[in-house]
Amino acid sequence: MTRTWLRWMPAAVVPAVIAAGVLAGSVPASAKDPLPSKTPAEVIALMAGQHQAAFSGTLDQASSLGLPQLPTTGPGSSPETAWLELLTGPHTARVYRNGTENLRVQVLDRLAERDVIRRGNDLWLYSSKDNSAAHAVIPADAGHQGMGKGAGSGTDAGAVPTPDALAAKLLAALKPTSDVALAPDVDVAGRSAYQLVLTPKSSDTLMASAAIMVDGQTGLPLGVELKARGQADPAFRVAFSAISLTAPDAGIFQFTPPAGASVKELPARDPSGQDHSGQAAHKPSGTGNDPQAGKRKVSGSGWDSVLELPAGTLTPAASGAAGATPGNAAALLQQAAVPVAGGRLLSTALLNVLILDDGRVFLGSVPLARLQAAAGGQ
Repeated sequence: MTRTWLRWMPAAVVPAVIAAGVLAGSVPASAKDPLPSKTPAEVIALMAGQHQAAFSGTLDQASSLGLPQLPTTGPGSSPETAWLELLTGPHTARVYRNGTENLRVQVLDRLAERDVIRRGNDLWLYSSKDNSAAHAVIPADAGHQGMGKGAGSGTDAGAVPTPDALAAKLLAALKPTSDVALAPDVDVAGRSAYQLVLTPKSSDTLMASAAIMVDGQTGLPLGVELKARGQADPAFRVAFSAISLTAPDAGIFQFTPPAGASVKELPARDPSGQDHSGQAAHKPSGTGNDPQAGKRKVSGSGWDSVLELPAGTLTPAASGAAGATPGNAAALLQQAAVPVAGGRLLSTALLNVLILDDGRVFLGSVPLARLQAAAGGQ
């Protein structure tokens, strides 16, 4: 299974499967001080107008999706399961940013650490668990894809997703099909924040609501919370527990592999899937000469979006390994799925994944019947 398919997910699904940009506040605002009254549209405008470029902070993520606990992996040793493992259990990360081309995310595992570091056009992935590193050069014409404001910073490498990235995706995909309102102000990392709540107009979705905590002074999203239908507690939450506007020391963004580390050079690919030499990126095995191979399709919109992935996307052969090993995300997903008519179903509080017997995959924050209907309409 390749990680490039994550880019094709409907934004309503992305927060439930991955786990990018970050934010911080300036002068601390007391949570006891009431914020000026605003309309939902004014809070969205406040968020859209924020221009924070430098920050550092501690980010906490909690997931209650109903997935089994998966082995801890790092980007250097098992990039395919790193994002999957981040959806189970709590995680803490330290995030540093100075502009759009200097970023470091440190995911703190038990007795280990994994890092995503960007400095200019150099991108490093490192796992202290097995002392492994990977390096790539970001093409100059790729812009700030994946590292700038509202982008999925570090997501492909298994970094904890960050509030501004998720907030941007949620608003872009869900606002047209949502009722938007303000809930009571909340305290996030000692700062007063507006709480913007999106509630689906449709009942054909697993999600009950999405809440974005927006700093009352700067407009920075400080947290994102997703609730599933029938659950009182959030199914997914990511928020800052500490934030600072102080620009990180330049040395934070410098990285040299430790002595004895294994280092792998990765081909640079732009968002279109071309590698640095201009050749097409490798496609998952199992697609053969199928003219539909490599095509991702999205049906529906907003909360009801369903993504179709081509045959071969979730096969152990695509991962280059067989069996449910820590390095085989496809096998882990297959193992967690249960038999249903025509295939297997991986079900979580916020996401259903239907893996058909013919190899195609349908996923979305919708009931199984909606996925089966989408599959039958192809």
